[in-house]
Amino acid sequence: MTTSLPVLLEHKRDGGRYAAEEIEAFVRAVVDGRASRAQAAAWLAFAYVRGLDDGETAALTRAMATSGRMLSWEGLDGPFVDKHSTGGVGDKVSLVLAPLWAELGRRVPMVSGRGLGHTGGTLDKLEAIPGYRCDLEPGRLRRILEDVGCFVNGQTDAVAPADRILYALRNETGTVPSIPLITASILSKKLAEGISDLVLDVKVGSGAFMPDLDAARALARSIVRVGRDAKLRVRALITDMDQPLGQAVGNALEVREAVDALKGEGPDDLVACTLALAGDDRAGALLASGAAFERFRRMVAAHGGDPESLDRLGRTTDGIAVVEVRADRSGFLQRCDALGVGRAAFALGAGRSRASDAVHPDVGVVLERKRGDPVAAGEVLARVHHAGRELDTALACVRAACVVGDAPPGPVPLVRDVVDLAI
Repeated sequence: MTTSLPVLLEHKRDGGRYAAEEIEAFVRAVVDGRASRAQAAAWLAFAYVRGLDDGETAALTRAMATSGRMLSWEGLDGPFVDKHSTGGVGDKVSLVLAPLWAELGRRVPMVSGRGLGHTGGTLDKLEAIPGYRCDLEPGRLRRILEDVGCFVNGQTDAVAPADRILYALRNETGTVPSIPLITASILSKKLAEGISDLVLDVKVGSGAFMPDLDAARALARSIVRVGRDAKLRVRALITDMDQPLGQAVGNALEVREAVDALKGEGPDDLVACTLALAGDDRAGALLASGAAFERFRRMVAAHGGDPESLDRLGRTTDGIAVVEVRADRSGFLQRCDALGVGRAAFALGAGRSRASDAVHPDVGVVLERKRGDPVAAGEVLARVHHAGRELDTALACVRAACVVGDAPPGPVPLVRDVVDLAI
């Protein structure tokens, strides 16, 4: 075994397998600055090309999780549960699931991220609520977890700093699609949260990071195996992302739809996905009762947000105009392409190209028809909420995404597969 950085790089370059101590040494060098950006980038490239086995991936996960502060909820009753989605279009499940789980007696220390490209970010949605802060410190988060039962916060600089450094380099070096590196990135943050249970939502389809079912299964199985090695109880669902989840795509619009779901009035597919991830037979009746909405209001207030604004979000806003996209023929909506709708919202300003970019909270797309619905010529298919930016591009994306044909498409299940600890 060696901990010399040049030799470590050569070892993986030449197809060798790392001992856990070697991976720990590399991660320490990344965090304390002894590893240059060039060395860290080379390590990622060699890991991408040569691969990491489950043992190496587990060691990388542990080293990244312990590279900074580990959150602890000692003295609070569990279980402590979180959910992670691999990203999609219209995916506002976290906003519904966190308060629902808290209402069911779980504690939910949820650390989420921002959107990039056509996929939305949970923090961007929550920051559409006036005053909501996603940068709270651990002491305040503990008080919220104790008093409310759930929080949704951003990753602080002190939590899993190795992941923050390596994730940025992965974007620059073209090594994002590596399943071992994705696995370690996701699980290191979750382990640092101090959770005991993790539910993973792996999206598959045109609007997802994983476009095909085999790749989605491979990622889900990797995370379940490595999570089990780390003593987490992990369950993974593979869910459809060929069309957006729910009807709203865009930050304030999605909060509006999440509020509807928390009041028992959400779109069928959003409710179904939330209940499947909740994994509790009581969840359906509880969500329909509206009780979880009051929990959500308490969480918003605890994060500094204005709970009274929730019923106004997504309504008519100064500076926002709405343009309708109508069907040019009668038939059935054969396709409602998630990628196309996501690109429309991105063009309008709902998404970002770089982490430093600002997003517009009020723009986006609201779908009036989904895949399989009958439509009449001239009927509204979607409403585009815009502030004047790239309207023509967004309209073209929505029109191309919504394909009307003579016959209804075949059914596509929302939950495509389930991967659990029995694999």
